[in-house]
Amino acid sequence: MKNFIEEFKEFAFKGNVLDLAVGVVIGSAFTAIVTSLVEDIIMPVVGIVIGGHDISNLSLKIGNTTLAYGAFLQAIINFLLIAFVVFMFIKIINTAAAKFKKETGEVGEEVEIPAAEQYLKEIRDLLAKENASLEE
Repeated sequence: MKNFIEEFKEFAFKGNVLDLAVGVVIGSAFTAIVTSLVEDIIMPVVGIVIGGHDISNLSLKIGNTTLAYGAFLQAIINFLLIAFVVFMFIKIINTAAAKFKKETGEVGEEVEIPAAEQYLKEIRDLLAKENASLEE
């Protein structure tokens, strides 16, 4: 029984599980922000642009059944807007990260070759050229 408890502790408090838990919590908070942005800011502007029509109430009655296709269309529009907002957030973050790395010299930094090593490379190239001309 003790072995089982030790295995469970190792699993539950392992770095990957804790990282996943933090990711879920942060993801939930980020979802609330993006949802609020779409529903409270972007959708009212979209409503103004399309003339104040609310498509979420559109439905079709067939017999005793009501098909709420407006809610489905609204869900598609919300998805596309949320995907676009997330895309823009990621694009801004990646651009800022690349700029930060460039400023700190981490990306594309050219390393200066010491003079002695440069001379050795030149000697190697001259010897290779001389050997090539002798073999001809």
